[in-house]
Amino acid sequence: MKLLLASQSPRRKELLSNLGFDFEVVKIDCEEILPEAIKIGEAAAYLSELKAKAFRDLTTDEVLITADTVVASEGQILGKPKDEAEAKHMLRMLSGKTHQVYTGITIQSVDKTFTETDVADVELDEISDDEINYYIQNYKPFDKAGSYGIQEWLGMAKIKKLNGSFYTIMGLPTHLVYKILNEI
Repeated sequence: MKLLLASQSPRRKELLSNLGFDFEVVKIDCEEILPEAIKIGEAAAYLSELKAKAFRDLTTDEVLITADTVVASEGQILGKPKDEAEAKHMLRMLSGKTHQVYTGITIQSVDKTFTETDVADVELDEISDDEINYYIQNYKPFDKAGSYGIQEWLGMAKIKKLNGSFYTIMGLPTHLVYKILNEI
C-alpha cells in the first residue's frame, strides 16, 4: 500500500510520521469554499472530502489522506487569517473563552472512502493586546485556523483547559487515522 498525504502542513507530516507510517506528500489544488448553510460540525469533514474529490484517480495500491481543521467560536467558523488585522481580531474573539476545534479527515482508496470528524474544546486564558502582538510577530500564524497553533507559544502560555485530543487541535486526529489505516 502506498500512502499519500495531501497536505503541506508540517504538523500533519510530523504526526503521520510519528505514527510510524511511510508516506509521500502530494499537492491538491482545490478552492476551499464552504456552502453558506453548512453546520459548523460538518465544515471540516466537508473540506477534507472536497480535497479528496479534487485529487486524481487513485491506483489500486494507493491510499489518500486529506484533512482540514476549523476553529469555531460563538457560532462562527474561524479559518486561516488573511492578514495581521484578521489574526488579531480572531485572537481577541478567543481570549478568555472556550472554543471548539474540529478536524475532519478523509481516507480514500479505490473502492472505499472513510470520513470522520473529531472535535476538542479549548479554554483560553485572557490574552492581552501586547501578547497578541508578540505572538503574531514571532509566530506568524497565518497558516493556522483560528490564528494559533497549540504547539506554539500561545498554546503553551494561554490554554487553561482541553477537552479532547491534543492532536486533533494540532491538525490531525491521530487516533482516528491510525484506526482507519489499520482497518484498510
